[in-house]
Amino acid sequence: MLHVLYLVHDLTDPAVSRRVAMLEAGGARVAVAGFRRDDRTAPTRLGGSVPIDLGVTRDGKFAQRIAAVAGAALALRARLAAVDQPDIIIARHLEMLALADRAKGLFPARPAIVYESLDIHRLLLAGNAVGRAMRAAERRFARSAQLLLTSSPAFLRDYFEPHGQLDAPALLLENKVLDLNGRSLAPTRPAGGEPWKIGWFGALRCARSLDTLIDLTRRLDGRVELVLRGRPAYDAIPDFDALVEAAPHVAFHGPYRNPDDLEAIYGEVHFNWAIDFFEEGLNSEWLLPNRLYEGGRHGAIPIARAGTETARFLADRGIGIVLDTCSADELVRVFSNLDAAGFAAHRARLDAIDPATWTATRSDCEALVSRLSSLRLQPELRAAA
Repeated sequence: MLHVLYLVHDLTDPAVSRRVAMLEAGGARVAVAGFRRDDRTAPTRLGGSVPIDLGVTRDGKFAQRIAAVAGAALALRARLAAVDQPDIIIARHLEMLALADRAKGLFPARPAIVYESLDIHRLLLAGNAVGRAMRAAERRFARSAQLLLTSSPAFLRDYFEPHGQLDAPALLLENKVLDLNGRSLAPTRPAGGEPWKIGWFGALRCARSLDTLIDLTRRLDGRVELVLRGRPAYDAIPDFDALVEAAPHVAFHGPYRNPDDLEAIYGEVHFNWAIDFFEEGLNSEWLLPNRLYEGGRHGAIPIARAGTETARFLADRGIGIVLDTCSADELVRVFSNLDAAGFAAHRARLDAIDPATWTATRSDCEALVSRLSSLRLQPELRAAA
């Protein structure tokens, strides 16, 4: 059985538990070690193991995160003392790749390293000395990586390949909803007609999106409603609570359980806001967000911004709404001209998409673990590594 040590940037991230579930469903045994964000309580279990807590990192506080990683590196031998010899170390994000470089030397047979990169931090793309130093650090730590896992082809096309960040082969692993039971869905959906409900779920970090959507709901005065769920990023939108409270056609329902609540929350909205200006021109152009797959699986029509990888994804499949300017004026035109027949046509096109577009099944998990298993070094090569 493949043994994986999974080093993660945030033990509380639902995507981490999803990846652990994928690995275990594929037949691997997984030990997890990582940080937690902003004093959130670490889960007592992730999959079949008790996670190893490496401490707290602060969202948006890059200097603090560097210090936390440095401190964890010094204590890593003691923290990982009870972990059996792994075959593979998967490092989720750059800070954990630095720890993986340290951790591999703590085991008698050096494990293979896999770099899981799902976001390209803006500092990695800066044209100044900081950006150059960050890219150099990534190249340094990635030299020992035997595989890159990433979630969007744009990350490869627009970052890793042109910058020459690593020589390892890449495996595209999209942010699909994990479905281990092969369950067919017949989600409850709102009838086509006003008020149209737009759902924006997940990491609520884009101030421009919030301002635009609030403006839309005000101008159409009840013909469009905005439903918010997830965790607001108060460092990015410090006045989130006040803005939402003052908006008459906006409702914020707080965090939700992923994947337990997905069917219910997407089933009550017509449209899925899959737009993010948080790192406009950079990561926001390239990512394929979790909410794209969640909404697609559960029948909410996606809304994307032209020129992004999300818009390309929708255009290739002939689904969704792609906005040219993403202004409130454009949204007012779209929703003023939308009727029940137009909505039904959108939904019919979405319903015709192969469910495999949105979901990862047990066979996908097995294929992932099989690919990882092929990286295991022979004993004589490990000893020389």
